[in-house]
Amino acid sequence: MTPSLPQSFITTPLAHRGYHDVAEGRPENSRAAARAAIEAGYGIELDLQLSADGQAMVFHDYDLGRLTGRSGPTRQHTQTELGALSLKGGDETIPTLRQILDLVAGRVPVLIELKDQDGGMGPDVGPLEEAAAREVRRYQGPVAVMSFNPHSVALLGKLAPDVPRGLTTSAYDPKDWPLSTSTCDRLREIPDIDRTGAAFISHEVTDLNRERVKSLRANGMPVLAWTVTSQDMEDRVRALCDNVTFEGYPARLSP
Repeated sequence: MTPSLPQSFITTPLAHRGYHDVAEGRPENSRAAARAAIEAGYGIELDLQLSADGQAMVFHDYDLGRLTGRSGPTRQHTQTELGALSLKGGDETIPTLRQILDLVAGRVPVLIELKDQDGGMGPDVGPLEEAAAREVRRYQGPVAVMSFNPHSVALLGKLAPDVPRGLTTSAYDPKDWPLSTSTCDRLREIPDIDRTGAAFISHEVTDLNRERVKSLRANGMPVLAWTVTSQDMEDRVRALCDNVTFEGYPARLSP
């Protein structure tokens, strides 16, 4: 049976890549951003990439350049090498998933997105899912996993069946994605709910009016919205979703 998304993921705004602000020394997906989210009472959304030695690293990009200033594929470096790299905008380094989960220790919900490792949303997945599953199975606290790649979500259901899982979804405009038009056309319709056992979707905020999204929500599936960037935007989309993944402003907490 598919585990349901805990209520805390509906009632607690989720800080996109942690409550980050480089002006305050809190780079995205850093321990400082996670601590700030906890202190503010927000949940945490974070991203995973795979290290060369098979560890789940909390990092968004496939390349190191934007966030560290060191060029090259993230996946070609070991956990130790990545953990020694400084993130721009503070004195933080790249953390492992275990380090972030140990820091959070169940105090706020954690939403984990596994970045596509196939390169085309295909079936060449496994090592990152296994690394993530090892950590979430041992974790005592509200946690959920998701991915744009349905193959990843389906595998997570086998590796960590007791952990709620969802699909990250989008309008899939081909000009915004390094994917074939046919792949975009397929994924846009969110056809993989049943085979993945998805308990929720996290959908692109500008596409919440899509009929498929509204239909899923009307039938009881929680819809999270990514990425909300202002209180005005949040106020406008709240009627179309159950919670927001936000950045760039202090989201309102539930009373």
